[in-house]
Amino acid sequence: MVQARRVALVTGAGSGIGRAVAIKLAGAGFDVTLLGRRREELEKTADAVSASGTRMLITPADVSVEESVIGAFNQCREVFGRLDVLFNNAGTFTEGLPIDKLPLAEWKRVVDVNLTGCFLCAREAVRIMKTQNPKGGRIINNGSISAQVPRPFSVAYTATKHAITGLTKSLSLDGRSDNIACSQIDIGNAATDLTAKMGSGILQANGNTMVEPRMDVAHVADAVLYIANLPLDANVQSMTLMATAMPFVGRG
Repeated sequence: MVQARRVALVTGAGSGIGRAVAIKLAGAGFDVTLLGRRREELEKTADAVSASGTRMLITPADVSVEESVIGAFNQCREVFGRLDVLFNNAGTFTEGLPIDKLPLAEWKRVVDVNLTGCFLCAREAVRIMKTQNPKGGRIINNGSISAQVPRPFSVAYTATKHAITGLTKSLSLDGRSDNIACSQIDIGNAATDLTAKMGSGILQANGNTMVEPRMDVAHVADAVLYIANLPLDANVQSMTLMATAMPFVGRG
């Protein structure tokens, strides 16, 4: 009997970590739904997949908009018939500002994407996973080093990433009866366009500016694939993956 192909959905799949993970999952034999705001960037991700036989579904969507998320997950189910892995990756941040300078609109924008978006995608994933046959699946939430200790002037981003830890633990508990596992991966200094400024110097807690080392984003993709490949009776509840020499241990 030929085993059915597994299906993954990756949010924020048009760049950076999301693109690297989507390509890695496709290479490992997953059919992959690519979710992101920009179709042209999702198409670039799909074009970078060289694995034969892999099906890629492009679903432009905004994770902060309920109807948009529901539509993308419905497309995934209609095309592939199920969902085995959600990598909840889409995220954003504000300009580095002290709290008294941060506009409410910017706070809400980050909360809408990083927290509400993660909730909406997890909710739709659970709706599919608990009703499919065989039922169950895995949700992997992209937290951040900031889920453990903050950087200066990152109140909105840090608050949402701490909230992701609570969401992950709640999903881990509530998903047990439906064979749904949930993990959180906290990533520090993966080399993407968003972390490029670390190469020229970034603000530290003591007020100094310091160049920070980065790691190849391929290591993140490898880690997510490892979690995705676990049987559902085993789980990595939380993982911290970071550039070895970055200022994390001791930062807080």
